[in-house]
Amino acid sequence: MRVLGVDPGLTRCGIGVVEKVGSNLRLVDLGVIKTPKEAEIDQRLLALEAELSAWIRRSKPDVIAIERVFSQLNVRTAMATGQAAGVAILLAAKSGLPIALHTPSEVKAAVTGSGRADKAQVASMVKRILALKDIPRPVDTTDALALAICHHWRGTGEARLKAAVKKERARRR
Repeated sequence: MRVLGVDPGLTRCGIGVVEKVGSNLRLVDLGVIKTPKEAEIDQRLLALEAELSAWIRRSKPDVIAIERVFSQLNVRTAMATGQAAGVAILLAAKSGLPIALHTPSEVKAAVTGSGRADKAQVASMVKRILALKDIPRPVDTTDALALAICHHWRGTGEARLKAAVKKERARRR
């Protein structure tokens, strides 16, 4: 199973692709989609849509795991994050891919064992879990990989997901 993790953001959107090989998880790809702060919102969302579409085509995920946006102190940041998450959700739907929304505390708990872990702890565990030489940079990629790891371990149930993916692939034929 291959999971595309999306850490939504309008300025920087983290992307991480993790695949299960046997009982191990393996890094497939990672990156950041950036949009210029000075561009109008419609152009930023179009740029995000184009890049995220390319990631979906290239990585061929079975599911897309997206950080669930919830109340944040900065309303402007929450709105931009929600808009970016909406683009990811829409593209998943257009691609016929199931989505999973995971909260930051759920991701932290899955990856570190504590829902209150800090970013350094999450990054260290992502490095260990994926057997990487270095912690992925920037932090947006680490967060996206953590989302994908979380979904592999706590997703909607691997058997149910495999059945849904098989059904969708059959429908596409």
